[in-house]
Amino acid sequence: MMKHLIVGLLLPLAMALPAQAVEPSKPVAKTKRSPAKAALRAAAEPEALAPVVLSPEQEAIARKVLVGKIQCELSVQVTMTPDAHSLGRFVLEIGRKRYLMEPVVTSTGAVRLEEASSGAVWLQLANKSMLMNQKEGKRLADDCMNPDQLLVAQALERNPVPGLLDAPKTALVPVVASGGVQEMVQGAAK
Repeated sequence: MMKHLIVGLLLPLAMALPAQAVEPSKPVAKTKRSPAKAALRAAAEPEALAPVVLSPEQEAIARKVLVGKIQCELSVQVTMTPDAHSLGRFVLEIGRKRYLMEPVVTSTGAVRLEEASSGAVWLQLANKSMLMNQKEGKRLADDCMNPDQLLVAQALERNPVPGLLDAPKTALVPVVASGGVQEMVQGAAK
């Protein structure tokens, strides 16, 4: 009898509810996340890569890398920070892009950092730095200078380095007399 009483009370309630509420619940389809949001989320999460093992030459290059916020032409800003997970690796951020850069030995002595997977290359000279993408064949940032590089660039403007084909200012100049070279004297090159 109690069963009938409970069913009698609940039946009018069930009839009053909308049809959706009494239907068995269907599994809700998952909404797909946009690739852009997934990329931003992945960029915000720290990379869990294995630590880098550097050669002595690479360690010397890593000690020369300038870190911090670096201003570039066209109001572009690059941020270079040491990687917290691996000594010798650096995180370079430009806009929303993030690169994990590792030192590469060069024959010229320039500081070169690369991320092989993306083709990103950071070249650091005494007077400026630049970020290029080898795979795309273009520069991503140019004339990047921290305060130390700016001082070197200003000094080079005041005292430019002579070109490879320019004669030194104290070059020996031949003294020609009667069709032949008489002697070589020090003087200003022409």
